[in-house]
Amino acid sequence: MERSFWIDDELELLREQVARFLAREFVPSAERWSLQGFVDRAAWLKAGENGLLCASIPAAYGGGDGNWGHEAIIAQEVARAGLNSGFGVGNMVSSGIVAHYILAYGSEEQKQRWLPSMARGECIGAVAMTEPSAGSDLKAIKTTARKSGRHYVVNGAKTFVSNGQKADLVIVATKTDPAAGRKGISLLVLETRGADGFHRGRAFEKIGLHAQDTSELFFDDVRIPEENLLGPEEGDGFEQLTAQLAWERLSIALICTAEMERAVQITTAYAGERSLFGGKLFDLQNTQFKLAECKTLAAVARSFVDRAMMAQLGGRLSPDQAAMAKWWTSDALGKVVDECLQLHGGYGYMSEYPIARMWADARIARIYGGSNETMKSIIAKTMQPPGRSGGRS
Repeated sequence: MERSFWIDDELELLREQVARFLAREFVPSAERWSLQGFVDRAAWLKAGENGLLCASIPAAYGGGDGNWGHEAIIAQEVARAGLNSGFGVGNMVSSGIVAHYILAYGSEEQKQRWLPSMARGECIGAVAMTEPSAGSDLKAIKTTARKSGRHYVVNGAKTFVSNGQKADLVIVATKTDPAAGRKGISLLVLETRGADGFHRGRAFEKIGLHAQDTSELFFDDVRIPEENLLGPEEGDGFEQLTAQLAWERLSIALICTAEMERAVQITTAYAGERSLFGGKLFDLQNTQFKLAECKTLAAVARSFVDRAMMAQLGGRLSPDQAAMAKWWTSDALGKVVDECLQLHGGYGYMSEYPIARMWADARIARIYGGSNETMKSIIAKTMQPPGRSGGRS
């Protein structure tokens, strides 16, 4: 596999180390995690010991002192190891999202209190945004936070929360001023241990991502100290959420690209071994054409995502670039894994084959991180027909 142009020798060394660690320590447990529906706590601690958590968080807060390139390397190697359905999504949320909300908006005391334990794997983070009646439309959330003395009293419900069953730290999107629309949204950090009124609902049984716990969370007069507000004042939550979403969407694109490459690799190997009509499956022209199409989609995705990574590393990644990368790669991944499953024939539908699990896991990529329809709306807002001033909000 050709090395991406943003990967230097240090990152290549990290890639090799992460691949060896995952193969040795995590891959043997992947099937058991899938059956139990979550990744063991011990795995999080081991990941922390080996530098897989909070890789881009400064060393002053217990992190790896790296950059977004380090996070990208880890995320892609997890996908290539077939672990994205559990540890991959979980760590993307905890290390790649929650930790960076705290780094970007937290006070010095908050950073010192939470980030080191997250980097060690002792504290698992989650983000509670989506509600039963509010998904991609963040302005429509109904969870409220009413000020009472030196606390916020939180009431509401969240759903589809990754790491929800195991999270020690949950960033909760709330309405501190329900009448102010997007300006009334604030982010509060809930420390779940011993929190009265906080309840974890069921862990969902999903089509894919079976090793990733995804849950409902309920808040019934949950008291969160006022010092757990993210940011210096109320009402900044919507801007905080949208500012962090570009990296979240690029990270999804990075994972989708790695999954495409893995699907082509797995299917090429299978086609070279599978006997059919007196020869090998790979010898059939249809097989070669289909694999050529899949490899091309993966190569195009890699080229665009690498360009977006350079923008991210340079602090220039725009929301529409991230949206384009997310929707196109997730859509292409769906096509690639479907073609690759078809080439496996009946065996492709058996869950013991990796391509079957990849096919099921891939479907969510077009939904989470903002639906692909939302991505297209973001892109369209940057476009303007000739002679027209202003645009629809």
